[in-house]
Amino acid sequence: MIIEHLGLTRINGSLVVLDGIRGAAYNEMAELRLDNGTSRTGRVVQIDGERVVIQVFEGTKGISLVNTRTRMSGRPMTLGLSPEIVGRVFDGLGRPSDGLGEVFPLVRRDINGLPINPVSRIYPRNYINTGISSIDCLTTLIRGQKLPIFSGSGMKHNELAVQIVRQASISDGDNFAVVFAAMGVKNDVADYFRRSFERSNVMNKVVMFLNRANDPIIERIMTPKVALTAAEYLAFDLDYNVLVILTDMTSYAEALREFSSSKGEIPGRKGFPGYLYSDFASIYERAGIIEGKKGSVTQIPILTMPNDDITNPVPDLTGYITEGQIVLDRTLDTTGVYPPVSILPSLSRLMKDGIGAGYTREDHSMLANQLFSAYARVQEARSLAGVIGEDELSDADKLLLKFGAEFEARFITQGPNENRSIEQTLDLGWRLLSMLPREQLDRVDDKTIEKYYKKF
Repeated sequence: MIIEHLGLTRINGSLVVLDGIRGAAYNEMAELRLDNGTSRTGRVVQIDGERVVIQVFEGTKGISLVNTRTRMSGRPMTLGLSPEIVGRVFDGLGRPSDGLGEVFPLVRRDINGLPINPVSRIYPRNYINTGISSIDCLTTLIRGQKLPIFSGSGMKHNELAVQIVRQASISDGDNFAVVFAAMGVKNDVADYFRRSFERSNVMNKVVMFLNRANDPIIERIMTPKVALTAAEYLAFDLDYNVLVILTDMTSYAEALREFSSSKGEIPGRKGFPGYLYSDFASIYERAGIIEGKKGSVTQIPILTMPNDDITNPVPDLTGYITEGQIVLDRTLDTTGVYPPVSILPSLSRLMKDGIGAGYTREDHSMLANQLFSAYARVQEARSLAGVIGEDELSDADKLLLKFGAEFEARFITQGPNENRSIEQTLDLGWRLLSMLPREQLDRVDDKTIEKYYKKF
């Protein structure tokens, strides 16, 4: 039996309060019918006895306290899914926005996802090739991993995201797709993403969810969940290896803060709600590989650090949950280095088990360790040169400075359309290491030195 509730108790921003609601459930969907015959969609966000608070997706402008009729659906928000979602563009709630008509769903899934039994999880192995040397060699992206990019306002994280979507691939088969979700982006940025994918002819492997800055904040809060629901369907129903890119998680967190404030919740650090950590975890932990399934879900959340502060709650809590990070450096960005990846604070905690013989190449791990070590010594030499002057440095330190300049100019720097294979990246690393004396290569065994160092 469908019960229709007449009238509202209170309206507060995008929230409406109803009394006398029995049996309501958290996250349950509701339909609000207005006097003019139109209807709006809402979601239960708070329950206190028989009083419920509903967040209205389209806003509360024009809603009457007296004549509004509310129906509870008895179910959470679901997303209609079918194989034809690949190549399509949707808004933040999963509604088609590309003018190609509705999707005819084969299944409908709860956007909040289903918890994965930890026993059923498979340890992530094998890698996803991005064609970007600083990522593929030094912070390798492993299938099933969650590897965020920490950026700053005005830096080239959007260009980097587009390049990753355009170039990402797997070594074994073509069953690969990208789910791209943008939250709180301006219209010109949203159009840039869409045009870039269309011009590079990669839309046939991309599912796009675009939440624009002028869309309601409740839509922004739902966007990553909708995107991950689509990714889980592609991975675990259709056996795709799916790469999910979420940009910008800081916009998501700020929308969550505004939403929490409107509910009157007690704020935590920087005004964010106290449950920000668990909320992030509910998103990031939807990455992984499940036993018995051929597909995988890999995440690259992109977030902008306010004032480049890595201790801000958004990057800080993200770092606790994810398996490493790729940090973009503003100094490199201002000197024209693209992508401006800061090598030393960046890491991928799972790369050791997804590279090497059978995956990339047997020398990959030792080469990466040696490049890290050499570049760390470069920073020490630069600090020393800043104190005593470059002319007073030893010949070994001067050679390190030369290596550092070449490393940044040839290895880190590459064009936005330059797609390097893993072999090209590793060979380039050895060419740069050949600038250094053999006795300084203390992270590589003799057999590997004989095979690769002497070659270059």
